[in-house]
Formats: sequence, C-alpha cells, structure tokens
Amino acid sequence: MVKLKNFFKKVGLWFKNHAPTKRRLIQIYTALLYNANIKGFVVGDIYKGNTKYACVPGFNCYSCPGAIGACPLGSLQDSLAQSGQRAPFYILGILALFGLIFARTICGFLCPVGLGQELLYKIKTPKLRKSRYTRILSYFKYVLLVVFVLAIPLITSSSPGFCKYICPVGTFEGAGGLLSNPNQYDKFESLGFLFSWKFIVLVIVVLASIFVFRFFCRFICPLGAIYGFFNKYALIGVKLDDKKCVDCGRCIQHCKMDIKHVGDHECINCGECIPVCPTKAISWKGSKLVLAGIDTSVLEEEKAPLKAMAVKGKTVEARVADDTEIVKTEIANTEPVNTELAATDIEEQEERIKEVKAKIKKRGFWLQFTAWAVALAVLVTALVYYNFVAKSDEVDNIYKVGDTFIDPEKDDVVLTKVYLTAGAYNEDGTVMESLSLQSLLGKVTVFNFWYTDCAPCVRELPEFEEVKKSYGDEINMIVVHSNNGLSEKMVQDFIDGDSGTGKTSSWSDWQLIFTHDNAEVNLYHTLGGKSGFPRTVIMDAQGVITYQWENILGKQVLIEQIESAMNK
Repeated sequence: MVKLKNFFKKVGLWFKNHAPTKRRLIQIYTALLYNANIKGFVVGDIYKGNTKYACVPGFNCYSCPGAIGACPLGSLQDSLAQSGQRAPFYILGILALFGLIFARTICGFLCPVGLGQELLYKIKTPKLRKSRYTRILSYFKYVLLVVFVLAIPLITSSSPGFCKYICPVGTFEGAGGLLSNPNQYDKFESLGFLFSWKFIVLVIVVLASIFVFRFFCRFICPLGAIYGFFNKYALIGVKLDDKKCVDCGRCIQHCKMDIKHVGDHECINCGECIPVCPTKAISWKGSKLVLAGIDTSVLEEEKAPLKAMAVKGKTVEARVADDTEIVKTEIANTEPVNTELAATDIEEQEERIKEVKAKIKKRGFWLQFTAWAVALAVLVTALVYYNFVAKSDEVDNIYKVGDTFIDPEKDDVVLTKVYLTAGAYNEDGTVMESLSLQSLLGKVTVFNFWYTDCAPCVRELPEFEEVKKSYGDEINMIVVHSNNGLSEKMVQDFIDGDSGTGKTSSWSDWQLIFTHDNAEVNLYHTLGGKSGFPRTVIMDAQGVITYQWENILGKQVLIEQIESAMNK
C-alpha cells in the first residue's frame, strides 16, 4: 500500500513538474481555434465560408484545410495587389487594431507558428546562442516586408510575393495539409519548381528552428515585423519601470530573442523576463484592467514602513508581493529604532498585506476561471460548428459525370468574358459583354479552370491552345479564371503579357475563350472543384458532363476525351 501511494505521489509530482504553462495552453488553444475545421484534413478541402473573410491575429495559412479565417499577411498582399481598384482600408485597419491592442504579444501567445518553433527548439541538441550577428540578421525580416510583402504586390498587381516565393507556413499548412490526404496524392506530379523551392525553404526553417530559438520569427516573419512597430504603444504587453531598473541586464541575458531592451520591436511579450528581474521593474501592461476594483497600490504603501524599520548595518527580510518571495534590503547609515515597536508594526503591516493579497488572489482566481470557461465554450462551439454544421461545399448542387449541366429548359448561366482585343473595356474597367453557357450547346465543350499564379495551370494552357487550333470551330474551349479576388483587367494584363505579370509572351492571338468565374455563378465548385487547380471538365453537345479531372491533363488524354464526348 505504501509503495502504491509513493508511486502515485511520484506520478503526481512528474505531472506537476511537466505541466504546461498558461502561455503554452493559450498557444495550443489558439492553434486549435484557428484550425477548427478538422474535417478539412480528412476530406482534403479548405473551408471557404463567411469567416474566411475575417483575419486571425497570428500567422495561419488561408489554404490550410483546417483554417477558419484568413492570414493577415496574405490578406495584406492581396489587398495591395488590388489597391488600383480599391483602397485596402479593411486589412490595414485590422492590422492596426491588432497592433494597438496586442502588438507582438500575438507572436508570444497567439501564433501557431511560434508554438511549432518552440516545440522544435525543445529537441535536445546543441543550441546557437544569440549574438550581435543574430541581432543584425533580425533586420532581414524588414527587408522581406518591404520587398516581398509591399513592393511585389504593388508592382505586379497580382502576385503575393511572400506567399508565392518564400512562406514556409503556406507550404506546410496549405500544400502539405492538402497533399497529406490520400485523395490528393495524384497532385504530386503537377508540383513544379516553385513548390520544390518552397519545400527547401520549409526544410531549412524546420531544421534551423531546432538549433535557433524561433528562427522564422526572428529572421523571416514580416508579420512580426509589422507588429513590432506597435510594441511601444500597445495596450497589452510587458513594460519596464525605469525608476526601479538598475541595468543589471538579467532580462536581456535571459531572453532568447534579439532584444536590446524590454518591450522593443524584437520583444514578443512572452513575459518570461518578469520573474528574473531582481527589482521587480518589469510588469504587464494592461494588468490594471484585469485587476480593476482592487487597489493594488496599497501594497506599495504597506511595503514602505517594513523597509524603513531597519537597524543600522542589518538586513530586514520581509514578504511583500508573494509569500514565496523574500525581499532583502540592506539599509545603511540609518538611526536605530525601537525594536519592540518595530516588531509590532511589522506584524500589523504584514496582516494588512495578507488581506489585500487574499482579495487579489480571490479576484484573480474567478477572473481566470471565467476566462477559461468562456474560451473553452468558444472552442467547443467552433469545433462542433465547423465539423458538423457548416457546409463543406459552397454550392447546393454539385454536378458530376453523367449529369446534364447545360440545359435549355433551365435558367441560363452567364460568365464574364475576358477579351483579347484592345478597347474591350468600359471606362470603369469592366468588360462590355458576357458569355452565355447555353450558347455552347451543339458542340463539345471543354472547361479549364486556372489562375495566374498557378504554375501548373499556366504550363498546360499552351497545349490546350494547340488542341483548340486542331479542332477549330468543332469544339468550344473555355478557360475560366478562379474567383480569387483578381479583377478581369488584372487577368487581361496577364494574358497580354504586360511587364510585371511574370509571363514572357502574349496569348492575345489565341483561340481559347478566356472567362472569369464569380461568386454568383461559382462555376468551379458547381462542377465539382474543391481546392485543386488546374481542373478540366468536358461536356458533350447536349451539355452532359462526360469527364472531370483535377490536375495537369496531358495533350493526348485531352484529345481522347474530346473524341469520346463527340462519339456519344
């Protein structure tokens, strides 16, 4: 019995020593909440509901199968690319709001990427300590912010530079999350050089994070660079009381980030410097809001008499802020005092301190209990809603092989047509005509879904053009650009091969009919598309779907399927 009791005692002690901190619990909670659509990993599709229009505070890829919100950095690049059409007030306002409230506290508490790096850093290996060289390298993320997040989207008006060329988070959460599903294995063959390059970047970041604390946050993350500008002004974070600070440097030595002082632009406000400060000069900003109703200043008033009641040349030990903390204050050159009176006064002062501390502790307990209860309720609600209530598809009717999609007896479907000739736009930049799908009846029709930043899509379109030229007017070949926020004019610029689009030649003399999907028609999802591009759908002359394929489609297979549809 004694042995069994000792066993449980040891188990309890182990759990106590290895229990996650509150910060770690918040990090895990945030990662789960951001990616509450767990079924996305099972079905291999991303959620595209209304909450995807809202940005989460931390770094979390829009294309992650579990994501229920948008990444603020990706949204910023997208809004800048479209700034010629509309000012990006929404995303700039959201970033400013997050910055002014939390700043880089988001990095320390609310970012799943930060959690992943800290877990990797726990792997027992030799570690690279910070130095003046790492501090210099920490400014590299500001270069990435200016060039890839701001300049490239503004110049090209289409390309999210950081997401497209660098972001390892998108590679891991987006591409990795989708390709981890067995239903998506056939897409591996369509991955080109760009994915290979980003996969190399991902491997470098993962390996480096094992040896360097928060490698991505310190040297690469542009979102952290943005939030760093707000650190000084944020409502919540850590602060330093200059009057108490003795410049001992313990906070900087203890911190693994490349800070020069507490709360600067590199500080992630994790709060781990607070307990190591010998003079208690570091504290939380916004703590008075949490402890509203309790006048904590009384503690300082009660501590003063205890410190003053010292006999010359001796040290007085007094508990002040916490029963487990001992404040040792050596007072020199003071006059002797009545020790009996001093002892009585000390007891009275300690009693008053205990009363105030008890009130603070009680209020803090109920505040934390309420906060965790509400947070848990929100998480459970999100998990239930996104996995059992929310629709996995954006459309009610999804057409499959054998279904009649174009029916003259039903309402017509109209797509926006992207012209290949000059002068085809109205003064406001809109196109002058649309394409009726019912006008396609009588011929075999091939739909190809693509978007400008999809390298496999762009790579296969020349072969589609060759097939179209070989058949001429015998078939319809419709190329439908994704409804991903790019305007018709932006797609037209890409087709024309304008400078900055990334294309080396113009497609303006092609026979393909370029069109543009939209939220009302949602042709991509109506014809069975989920998240993969390119996608090809073929219909016979009666509008019946005969073939669907989500990947690069070889020229020979395309011809075979067209012939099969013609012979039906």
